[in-house]
Amino acid sequence: MATNDFPIAEAKRIDMVDYLASLGYQPQKVRGQDYWYLSPFREENTASFKVNRKLNLFYDFGIGQGGSIVDFGMLFYHCTIPEVLEKLQSFLSFHRYQIISQLPPVGPASHLSSEEKKIRVIEDAPITSPALLHYLEVRCIPLQLAQQFCREVRYSLYRKDYYAIGFKNDAGGYELRNPYFKGSSSPKATTFIDNGASEVSVYEGFFSFLSFLVIYQEKNLPVTNYLVLNSVSFFKKSRELMEGHQTIHLYLDRDKAGIAQTHQALALDKKYQDCSHIYGNYKDLNQFLINSNLAQTTKHSQDNLKKLRPG
Repeated sequence: MATNDFPIAEAKRIDMVDYLASLGYQPQKVRGQDYWYLSPFREENTASFKVNRKLNLFYDFGIGQGGSIVDFGMLFYHCTIPEVLEKLQSFLSFHRYQIISQLPPVGPASHLSSEEKKIRVIEDAPITSPALLHYLEVRCIPLQLAQQFCREVRYSLYRKDYYAIGFKNDAGGYELRNPYFKGSSSPKATTFIDNGASEVSVYEGFFSFLSFLVIYQEKNLPVTNYLVLNSVSFFKKSRELMEGHQTIHLYLDRDKAGIAQTHQALALDKKYQDCSHIYGNYKDLNQFLINSNLAQTTKHSQDNLKKLRPG
């Protein structure tokens, strides 16, 4: 079914507590119909994100914003309403695809140990899962390229086993992604790829890094080192490493946090260069790549149709 056929009203009926569980978020406490979480939008130690399960609405006291599951999706994924509806529609197909064997148990899970509430990597292997292969295809990342930098990671959380695309950081932890989960295993850190170059290209996430390689694979670009922050919060800690290079190319997300960090960097040193204009109005390089591919596919289809027309 096309996303345009998926009504917002139906999307808003999806239980937010169940959806947050599918993303790996568990309530810290439950008071009647109110479920309190550590905010999915930032790092915090005290739960300030509330979901009223009866109303199926959320409110984040840290940022003073709330609303329906559609509003949550726009904030969480930094995307448009049609893109959120596509993700929510996919969520409804979740049990059929079985990308994750089972959702974590809903509830405060007070009977679990602190270790069981953390992501624990069980094993990693080459990417072979059909669901993850399809996920890479949707993100327009060739498998051969993904295999160079990523692994298929099986991990446990809340006594359940899951699997995702894993991108390793320099401390041994993994950034973990599948269509329904965005998280990381400890320890969380940056990923630096040293090619012995005098310049460094900096990305917020590994899909932006991989997208850059896809976009420029046929270009004769100068060799640079690569730094994947894995979180914009690591920018400050990475300044010494970045500023050890002659030129620093910034490919940060074009959202509020990424734009603010880019502006701060440009004021710090002339070595920093904002390269985000390359992806224009898109949030990041991967969105740009996906839409570029869609445009090329559409044009190719139109050209083929023209060939079939008489005259």
